[in-house]
Amino acid sequence: MALNRDDKSPLFAPGVAGTLRLIVYLALACVLMVLDHRGGWLGNVRYGLSLVVEPVYRIAGLPSQGFQAATVAFADRQRLTEQNQRLREDLLLANAKLNRMASVAEQNTRLKELLDTQHSLSLNVQLARLIGVDLGSFRHRIVLNVGARDKVQPGQVVIDARGVMGQIVEVMPTTAVAMLITDPNHAIPVTIERTGLRTIAYGSRAGDMLTLPNIPVSADVQVGDKLVTSGLGGRFPPGFPVGEIRDVAQTASGTFLSAQAKPAADLDRSEDVLLLHDLAESAGPPPPAPNVGPPSDLKPDPAVAPTLPSVTSPTATPLPARASTAATPTGATP
Repeated sequence: MALNRDDKSPLFAPGVAGTLRLIVYLALACVLMVLDHRGGWLGNVRYGLSLVVEPVYRIAGLPSQGFQAATVAFADRQRLTEQNQRLREDLLLANAKLNRMASVAEQNTRLKELLDTQHSLSLNVQLARLIGVDLGSFRHRIVLNVGARDKVQPGQVVIDARGVMGQIVEVMPTTAVAMLITDPNHAIPVTIERTGLRTIAYGSRAGDMLTLPNIPVSADVQVGDKLVTSGLGGRFPPGFPVGEIRDVAQTASGTFLSAQAKPAADLDRSEDVLLLHDLAESAGPPPPAPNVGPPSDLKPDPAVAPTLPSVTSPTATPLPARASTAATPTGATP
């Protein structure tokens, strides 16, 4: 920067004195540099001055260091945030895959149980998948993905690997509606497996229990007794599990026992079910036996049959009239 002539500087003042002073300073500086370079005389001085000047340097560099630290911190925070988001997404995806694998494994287990049930019972069954649920206070029904095109008919029994679920009540072209055994309008004839007592299990509005309201007081019914289909009525084949007794108590009138049973089938968890095509054994009277005659070799041949002599009855003589009005017994001789 150029200096104006009006500026009064003691070092660069015009005149001989100012020039001489400048030359002396330059010579002194050169002497000090030579001495410091040769003998290191000013090392201690520089060391002491550095202790004083260093804090000044640090204070002067604080704004730059603070800005750089803030930039690095912001970049690191953003990078860590993005990395954390990616890790969370990967964790959610891994959990979703794990849950799906667990669901598929459970579904395979249920399908295996259904196939084992089919093979063990040697029944003509049809596999169906549950696609809809209608569970309310007055309706306990499910919708299946098979219908009239799959030869489904009303009245077919629906089971799973654990027991009876219900029966088909409505058939559409591609779907069918099944009423569960817990529906308030459903009833199923059952037998207590331990004692052989026959009774009827009704659905209830609770949605997960069966009611047996008409058990005789003298009957032997205990908590834990198994219920199986009795086959009466010709709708449900005999021997299929229905439920298990959970509670037994007397009715308000005291004339009957009332029991609550837990359904054996997984009504709220089954996704694949079986439809029975076999009919239950008829519970009505046996059909009449056909008329069976003697064998053909025992029948007389008309060509060789012996001719019997004809017997002529004597001419009947009319009886005389009687005064009595009493009737003559049939076949009496006068």
